[in-house]
Amino acid sequence: MRLAACILACGLAIASAPRDGQHDFDFEVGTWKTHLKRRLRPLTGSNTWVEMDGTTVCRKVWNGRANILELEADGPGGQHFQGMSLRLYNPQAHQWSLNFSNAADGTLATPTIGQFKDGRGEFYDQETYNGRAILVRFVISEITANSARFEQAFSDDGGKTWEVNWIATDTRVSAAADAASAAAGAASASAAPTSSP
Repeated sequence: MRLAACILACGLAIASAPRDGQHDFDFEVGTWKTHLKRRLRPLTGSNTWVEMDGTTVCRKVWNGRANILELEADGPGGQHFQGMSLRLYNPQAHQWSLNFSNAADGTLATPTIGQFKDGRGEFYDQETYNGRAILVRFVISEITANSARFEQAFSDDGGKTWEVNWIATDTRVSAAADAASAAAGAASASAAPTSSP
């Protein structure tokens, strides 16, 4: 009887232990084609969006407990966007911090913090936007082997309502296409004329 009680108690302790999420972003490692929609002038009532297309490259570091994502996209009128996200896993809290930087200003934004549950990642922070305190929510969803959706929203009423201002849909570039592109780039570089000093 004591053995059964011990096994039951141990089983409950194991079942209630926090999930180790250090490999939650492994799905994203590789090269992706990105379609990006960005709302201009968030939280002003504006419904004007700009659409851009580009490439996202994600690579893991620290054996998956961190990763670096680089996004480069172009839009109408010569718009060009470069961003980077450093994602770090905290093994004590079992949460990720997403630290984003826009190449236009070269600074890290306030990190969003959260975790994945049932195939969906939700990350939050509080920051100041145009002089007002707001909440930020970043959601990663619709994750498959070859696609994922990323959505950012702002709330200026304490989370009662959210206004989406960033939607990115990623589609994986096949490994064969990735290798062919790298080979073409290498061949092009080796065929380029060089000048002697």
